[in-house]
Amino acid sequence: MGGDHGHGAGLPGSRRAVVATLAVLVPVAALTLAMLVWLWPSGQPAREPAAGVERLTGTITAVLLKPCPEQSAGAPRSDPATCGNATVRMREGPDLGRELTLRLPTGPGAQRFAAGDDVVLISVQDGESGESGYQISDHDRSTPLWLFGLAFALAVIAFGRWRGVTALAGLAITFVLLLTFVIPGILGGEPPMLVAIVGAAAIMLTVLYLTHGFTLTTSMAVLGTLASLTLTGLLSYAAIGFARLSGITDDSSFTLDLSLSIDTQGLLLASIIIGALGVLDDVTVTQAVTVGELAAANPSYRFRRLYRAGSRVGRAHIASVINTIILAYAGASLPLLLLFSVGEQPLGEVLTTPVIAQEIVRSVVGTLGLISAVPITTALAALVATRRDPEKAPRRPGAHGGQPASALPPTRSLRRARS
Repeated sequence: MGGDHGHGAGLPGSRRAVVATLAVLVPVAALTLAMLVWLWPSGQPAREPAAGVERLTGTITAVLLKPCPEQSAGAPRSDPATCGNATVRMREGPDLGRELTLRLPTGPGAQRFAAGDDVVLISVQDGESGESGYQISDHDRSTPLWLFGLAFALAVIAFGRWRGVTALAGLAITFVLLLTFVIPGILGGEPPMLVAIVGAAAIMLTVLYLTHGFTLTTSMAVLGTLASLTLTGLLSYAAIGFARLSGITDDSSFTLDLSLSIDTQGLLLASIIIGALGVLDDVTVTQAVTVGELAAANPSYRFRRLYRAGSRVGRAHIASVINTIILAYAGASLPLLLLFSVGEQPLGEVLTTPVIAQEIVRSVVGTLGLISAVPITTALAALVATRRDPEKAPRRPGAHGGQPASALPPTRSLRRARS
């Protein structure tokens, strides 16, 4: 835990603070690594796609619209822009380069297609005749997504420079752990809660140090995140049991419970822990850096003044983050809220439905974890900042060897001036 590598003012901690921090973090890191190796999914057969179904890509060269067929009374009407045929030039498969005439998808919610659109086709092979047919499935969004990702990476690097590069590396590690450990581990039958805790700890230790450097400031953020995440997990476990939530609120969770026999309550708890980690990192790093900057700008500040000043920043941060969390959940659940509004259900019945109650518990528990992160991280950072080595401590006026020129006796000041 050396220099700050140009990332701002670090916490001026003593050697004793470094040793105490390592005494906590090294066992945590070793335990996380051991659990990561023990729970790492292995020997699971790869899931093969459905037999006879293949995804290919093509480009629409022309669209010919036709009148939509008459619908029976009461049936939803088709969009006139989705009735007709499209000429598609194949970009993959055995019919590469050929132009095929295919029927446009129709029905409620069908997408609109135009000439020049890149599309995804489904190739379905008939088991009896062996002939394959194609059907337009969706737009091919690979190119726009790659462009969005490139723009995101360039913006992060342009603003953050080397810190932006490390942030992108941390983001890549997060996705790797989620896709190769957390998700396969849960699908492999491991307890979702245990997998989420180990995965979250691995992400926290790796990403925070990679992004912010091996400093005391980062270590205080890690310790604050670990403590707050533990409290969030305990509160989540108690809240799920108290509210009697099963974790089954939609078709996806029902299918997982029915076909794979996954513990849906544990899955809900895992989702709360992983979701809270991202916001906790933001809060704890901000608090640790804030205290470090305050300690560097005001070396005379002791624990109480550092804690109070850092807490004022933390309260302002939490006040805005809480509103952000609620708006994020409301935006994600907006179609569901509209359905409840159309149904004109009483507010009390809406709030007690499993899907809304689950989001309320998730929001409340996550917010409590965030609130706890501010005093914990601020106290840890302030404690380290005020425990300096004697040779690094600021000397007060009048102390031995530290008397300022203005406090020297008049005769000595005149002698210095003459010389």
